[in-house]
Amino acid sequence: MVSKLTVLVPVFDEINLIENFTKKLLLTFKDTTTKFIFVDDGSKDGSDKWLSKNLPIICKDKNFELILLKKNHGKGYAIRKGLEKAKSEYILCIDSDLEYDPKDALEIYNIAIANNKIDVIYGSRYLGGKIQLRKHFLNDIAVRINTYLFNLLFDQSLTDLHTGTKVFKKDLIDKLNLTLNGFGLEIDMSSQIAKQNVSIYEYGISYVERTKFQGKKINFIDGILSYYFLFKTRFLQNNLKLHL
Repeated sequence: MVSKLTVLVPVFDEINLIENFTKKLLLTFKDTTTKFIFVDDGSKDGSDKWLSKNLPIICKDKNFELILLKKNHGKGYAIRKGLEKAKSEYILCIDSDLEYDPKDALEIYNIAIANNKIDVIYGSRYLGGKIQLRKHFLNDIAVRINTYLFNLLFDQSLTDLHTGTKVFKKDLIDKLNLTLNGFGLEIDMSSQIAKQNVSIYEYGISYVERTKFQGKKINFIDGILSYYFLFKTRFLQNNLKLHL
């Protein structure tokens, strides 16, 4: 039987958190008909080995799949590989670093399935009254600026362009021509959705940011590239081929 929901989890060098995250994720979605797809993006810290050994044990009564990439390509590439395997009506993407709470992801999914008009809904770190912890001022400013520019370029009114928790209908995902390999994934997705005049809903979620020492991976170069991607996706055709 095809699951109604696929939870897609990209993983890269998360050995200190992957066990806690996986157990919390499975517990949160235990009462749903869900397939879990983990995509290890060429981890070097043993995350891939942990997943290979422990997922069959932890997920013994669950529908799951593990994709192991031999080298690191970037979050966008990992998500695309996972999407190739997803067959469910809804797809939920969530980062594996525990900055985002799986309980919030389940809330978003329940909102989506309760309203058939919702094709896509983002978890926003800037809406609602849930707990927030931010540790990098420049990262926060970069997200706000990118979101503002995106809204300006695409006539949208989002609050959190770069959120790591999203729910889509598969019918919508199938219409996208995603090509970006790195953290430009969010821009790639959102720009194509906006060009199709599909409404992007948002819902407030909690957020507990990590430090660089704790494993946060996005950096200054990613921020600079995001401006490039914003203008490229706005002014070039949808079929642009950018493999960054």
